[in-house]
Amino acid sequence: MRDIKSYSIAELEELASNIRNKILETVSKNGGHLSSTLGAVDLIVAMHYVFDVTRDPFIYDVSHQAYAHKLLTDRWESFDTLRQFGGICGYTSPDESPYDYYKAGHSSTSISLAVGAAKAIKLKGEDRIPVALIGDGSMSAGMVYEALNELGDRKYPVVIILNDNEMSIAKPIGAISRYLSKNMASPLYQKFKIKVEKILESMPEGASYMAKKFEESLRLVTPGILFEELGLDYIGPVNGHDMESLIETLTIAKNLHKPIVVHTQTIKGKGYHIAEGPHEHWHGVGPFDIESGKSFKKSSKKSATEIFGSYLLQLAKSNEKIVGVTAAMPSGTGLSRLLEEFPERFWDVAIAEQHAVTSMGPLAKEGFKPFCTIYSTFLQRGYDQVIHDIALMNLGVVFAIDRAGIVGEDGETHQGAFDISYLRPIPNMTLAAPFNEESFKKLLDFAVGFNTPLAIRYPRGAFLADEFEVPPYELGKSHLVQEGEEILFIGYGNGVGRALLTANEMPHFKPAILDLRFVKPLDEEHLRELARKFKRWYIFSDSVYKGGVASALLEFLEAEKIEGVEIVSFEYPDRFIPHGKTADVEEYLGIMPKQLADKIIDNEERIRE
Repeated sequence: MRDIKSYSIAELEELASNIRNKILETVSKNGGHLSSTLGAVDLIVAMHYVFDVTRDPFIYDVSHQAYAHKLLTDRWESFDTLRQFGGICGYTSPDESPYDYYKAGHSSTSISLAVGAAKAIKLKGEDRIPVALIGDGSMSAGMVYEALNELGDRKYPVVIILNDNEMSIAKPIGAISRYLSKNMASPLYQKFKIKVEKILESMPEGASYMAKKFEESLRLVTPGILFEELGLDYIGPVNGHDMESLIETLTIAKNLHKPIVVHTQTIKGKGYHIAEGPHEHWHGVGPFDIESGKSFKKSSKKSATEIFGSYLLQLAKSNEKIVGVTAAMPSGTGLSRLLEEFPERFWDVAIAEQHAVTSMGPLAKEGFKPFCTIYSTFLQRGYDQVIHDIALMNLGVVFAIDRAGIVGEDGETHQGAFDISYLRPIPNMTLAAPFNEESFKKLLDFAVGFNTPLAIRYPRGAFLADEFEVPPYELGKSHLVQEGEEILFIGYGNGVGRALLTANEMPHFKPAILDLRFVKPLDEEHLRELARKFKRWYIFSDSVYKGGVASALLEFLEAEKIEGVEIVSFEYPDRFIPHGKTADVEEYLGIMPKQLADKIIDNEERIRE
């Protein structure tokens, strides 16, 4: 590991510049998180200089901004493999390095983790201090304030570095605020504050009251009042790109041995002028040309997200009852244009999935048609609200679940594997999925007129299936896409496209292919009919096996006392799925069409022998 404790300020600044160049060069080739990562480089270098990463827990919120940390901890040479299958993860991972304290790919967990670490350190009687780096965007989630509330009460030594890279929690008020913040970071002020607190304890009540009011009046002109009221010390704002100031401030924070927030202000994309500033496009990028900033060629096929966003916009223009919400992912979920055109009907509530889900319930109760548009992996964060605030009330909220299935380079924290399994057991919940553009539009038509909870899952990127005409959706009705003999392929959502591609790899077989359409409720009448004709069912769904599509079908066969039907599922195994290009991950899982065709042919030949 690189030892930077003896570096001069000039050497640290040169190191930060080299790290930025390494990040820019790698992300331009591999894709990844860029603007927030570049903005956090100086902060992370200063963290490594002041604290001891071999002992102190370094906890990164979301951790997509931790590339500099990886480069400082034995991964410089392997960094070129960032986000590639079998290579460096795009987030912190203890499996990858002992210097990565915790796995983190979801937002707003860092302060809770730091509180937990501080409790353990105190119980063990050790001299260590957790350091949490959290972005201002993550401060929009309620979990942060739950953790701050306890921390302010318990007073565990924790240093929280607030990376304010787009806006302040409260705007500093000119030169007075800057002057006070600088002085509040000084040892003199901290000593003075401790003395004042001791004096106040011994003063008569009236004098103490007046002194307290004077202290509070000073804090009112700084952004720290929120944290001070929660019981935490506050220093800032500090220039997050001034290495000397950062080191001085973090050293003070470290030596206070109490919970403290260090408010730093940084520039997203720092060091790469094209990306500098609050440009959402540069948060997460695919490969691009460094000189021009232009992305390399993308697929010409429309993504499922694009289909959803454009068609929902079309529906919303003709139906004023359609409303929607997203949780800090307007472009990622396809809602950007709807937010622009209908700002009173579509909302971005920031990183607050629980609030997003619950807030749609009353809208449905009041006669509107809400679309709650959240990634599969992030909907997990609003699970209780789906049950308690929507399904229990049996309200007509549509859950548009983006990024269902393999999401590629973001890896195990982001794979959309579990939504079928965690939603299917919920009473009143209906689960459906499209497999191409035409079916998606017809499913959305169905959704607008459906008055109880409905979850629709669809993949990242384009559908696997080509376009062809499909019938309208009817509740609990499946659709036989292709007639066949002997064996039945059952596809759900993008699994239909995988089934069609697999059938193309089997020229000597002609399987029937069923678009299940609904996994809850199942098309029981049609399935009974198919069970009489086909004794081997092969299941295609981009989801985990446990609690998934095959499980639903096995439950049906058991309940109906149907015997003699063999089910073979190609759903995901019972393990977390690693990062890498989607094709590489699917090959690793053995679910590429040629791989599946070979497995089916082997099984059929074994049966016929």
